[in-house]
Amino acid sequence: MGAYDSRTEELAAAARAALVAEIDAEGAWDEDPVWREAFARVPRHLFVPYYYVGVRGGYERRWGESPDPGARERWVRGAYADVPLATRLRDGELLSSSSQPSLMARMLVALRVADGDRVLEVGAGTGYNAALLAHRLGDDDLVTTVDLEPEITESASRHLAAAGHHPVVVTGDGARGVPERAPFDRIIATCALPTVPRAWLAQCRPGARILTPLATGLLALTVQHAGHAEGRFLPAAAYFVPLRGAGGHRPGAVSLAGLPDEAREQETFRFLLALTRGALDPRDAYGLWEREGGPGRERYGVTAGGAHAWAWLDDPDGPYAWPLP
Repeated sequence: MGAYDSRTEELAAAARAALVAEIDAEGAWDEDPVWREAFARVPRHLFVPYYYVGVRGGYERRWGESPDPGARERWVRGAYADVPLATRLRDGELLSSSSQPSLMARMLVALRVADGDRVLEVGAGTGYNAALLAHRLGDDDLVTTVDLEPEITESASRHLAAAGHHPVVVTGDGARGVPERAPFDRIIATCALPTVPRAWLAQCRPGARILTPLATGLLALTVQHAGHAEGRFLPAAAYFVPLRGAGGHRPGAVSLAGLPDEAREQETFRFLLALTRGALDPRDAYGLWEREGGPGRERYGVTAGGAHAWAWLDDPDGPYAWPLP
């Protein structure tokens, strides 16, 4: 890995430039253009030496070391497509993936990283996001990335080394944070969680920012002090592989019986259901959603204080609030 033939490297450079131009055209970096340079310089193909694409009846493996030149070309072009890539499967279940690059770009901008920030990434994945952070900060030691699976952290470390970066890679439960590397100025999660782990708050400096997938949205929190954080969801949808470990949670299905057909198709209603799962009956949720004019994600927020965390609509002290796990 890291020593592909010249034709492959030429294709990778051209495909990377095209991806950067595509994300640029969407305006993803308008608020913080410094990230454009990170995406232009960090080679994504080194982090996905193989990946899987869905085909009828299962998955097809694409591999950068294939003896077939056509297959290698499909691999490298796919590595720079603006799509998520399945990178690890077990018995047909997706365990790990490389997120869609344009979504990664928007998340990194929303994280509001500043020079000198200490950053914790929860969900090491391929290592690509940690490399982007390390490139942006110019100091590998400011970046810590954690994952539960040793095989994931081992491969992430190899990919990072091939790309010339050596952030601290930790094997452990991301919901517990990495106390020995604290305090952090920024925490970013690349896996879905059912709540805000209180351990994160204790490991943050006052004023720190946390960006984490929750329900089917992205929550941006500001940490006031070690026991309290509050913030709102970003407007866009986001779907991630669930966190594994003690802090993980695989929700069961919610019955939509008795709800109008149009409710099932409303994406913002389904977000409300995911956010209030177990705390609000689906019929009551639909009544609220309808009364409030089908609120988008940006009207919801979360407060985490002490032993409790709760989601709310419009106002943390308003009439609509629901406990989180």
